[in-house]
Amino acid sequence: MTDLVIRPLVPGEVELFESLPTDRLVGFAAGETTFTELHARGEYRIDWCWVALRDGVVVARAAWFGGPKDDAPLALDWFDFTDADAAVELLRRAPHRTEFSFNLVPGWRERPDVLAAANARLDAVTAAGMTPLVERYIYLWTPECGVPERPGRLEFRPEPDDEVFLDIFRRMNKSTLDAHALRTIAKHGEEAAAQEDMDYLRWMRGPREWWLVAYTPGGEIVGLTVPTEHSKPVIGYVGVVPEQRGHGYAYDLLVEATHKLAAEGAQEIKAGTDKGNVPMAKAFAKAGYPIHQERIDLIYP
Repeated sequence: MTDLVIRPLVPGEVELFESLPTDRLVGFAAGETTFTELHARGEYRIDWCWVALRDGVVVARAAWFGGPKDDAPLALDWFDFTDADAAVELLRRAPHRTEFSFNLVPGWRERPDVLAAANARLDAVTAAGMTPLVERYIYLWTPECGVPERPGRLEFRPEPDDEVFLDIFRRMNKSTLDAHALRTIAKHGEEAAAQEDMDYLRWMRGPREWWLVAYTPGGEIVGLTVPTEHSKPVIGYVGVVPEQRGHGYAYDLLVEATHKLAAEGAQEIKAGTDKGNVPMAKAFAKAGYPIHQERIDLIYP
């Protein structure tokens, strides 16, 4: 077998990255947008995109995503190969140790071809040292879904004080169902988890003025809702404080965020929740958000 060459791309090699034959069944390769298009929009830095080659032919590829102001990538997005051993070695040699966001079609376990393609990737990233963290539903709203009517039970106010939001995050994280928050709490504590949530929302491109705190008519805080933007409009966060749970308020918060983004002209709104967060999944279904994808988030221990 010829020697394996593993290296990052250099400028002008986008076509080399795209030259790998793929099954287009799983991951970012299964999407409608190509790597070339996303790279042209500035979604990927060329030195965060790696290939493994034999005799000059690409046999594995990986691309890590990060924002334009990020010093290091945030997540592994693209991961495809025709040589599984080369793919594992690529992940081991590349310096990035981020989460892998593995996109899958809804009901992927019921399709033998998709299941086989998914298991091949999962086997490779597991061999490279990653473990599953959580499975998620990814939703995609379009105007054809309709804008759900506001229940009218809550009052929504912008809140410029970050400390108010941090306090709400602290309260919510005491009994959160979110796997990422639970991981941070276990490693670094509740304060770090609250700050991580704030930092993530600050990282988004949407205006800070869109962040809203929800109140009962009597003035009690219910939670927060953050319509914002990533590469497209997104539901950045919806959360209810523990003492207000059990009333279905997550739906009210989601509806308010949907109204805001729709009023801003959104033609798509992306959102997601952990599969284990049943109340939030029910809120998305009630609000008319169809499941667009499923996702497995894998991490390095």
